[in-house]
Amino acid sequence: MLSILPQPLKHTLKHLSQTLLPGSCLLCGADSGTQLLCAGCNADLPPAQQQRCPQCGEQTTHSERCGACLKDPPAFAHTTAIFSYEFPVDRIIHAFKYGHQLAIADWAAEIMAQALTGQQFDLIIPLPLHPDRLRQRGFNQSAEIARRLSKKLGLALDCTSLIRTRATTPQAELALKERAGNVRGAFECQRDISGLHLLLIDDVMTTGATLREAARILKLHGAAQIDIAVIARALKH
Repeated sequence: MLSILPQPLKHTLKHLSQTLLPGSCLLCGADSGTQLLCAGCNADLPPAQQQRCPQCGEQTTHSERCGACLKDPPAFAHTTAIFSYEFPVDRIIHAFKYGHQLAIADWAAEIMAQALTGQQFDLIIPLPLHPDRLRQRGFNQSAEIARRLSKKLGLALDCTSLIRTRATTPQAELALKERAGNVRGAFECQRDISGLHLLLIDDVMTTGATLREAARILKLHGAAQIDIAVIARALKH
């Protein structure tokens, strides 16, 4: 199980894009029928922490709000994360973003839709990429998830009003303390969203700095409430 994962990522992504057959598990290549993952690999995925801050999803002792959210509350109210950003979920997301495995967007939208069932939103907005980054990658992974999720939930989708106006250094290349400053002022909202309950979509939340800044801008333009949904949440450990 998970036989392809210990290989270097470049080799893994080449293997995925060139040799993966329909009906084979994304991770191990075993027969998975119509599913992205076989039952064994699906069982290996690390779930999000049960005891976590309801606002940002960081691990806490008794599911209380974390110290960071108490000290500097983000503009979003709640975070839904399906998995912890650990092996092998990190490999799946790398395959999505850098291996162009767009079937992962369908898988992500399906599990997000299940987690969000019964919640009410007015509008889904994906976290935007800067145009330069979009041209390099060829697609916005957050938008791919959001498009599919909007159909599954029957909710309106807006992929154009929240824009990224400044090309920033990739957050992964920066120290944690540098990330908030890196994205400050990087977003603009081009419409009035007064009174709307928004669902902001991204693939991964690490420190939360990028989503914090995007939510801050949406709140300034009148959003009544903003919730976050991501495939995975990275934890401090």
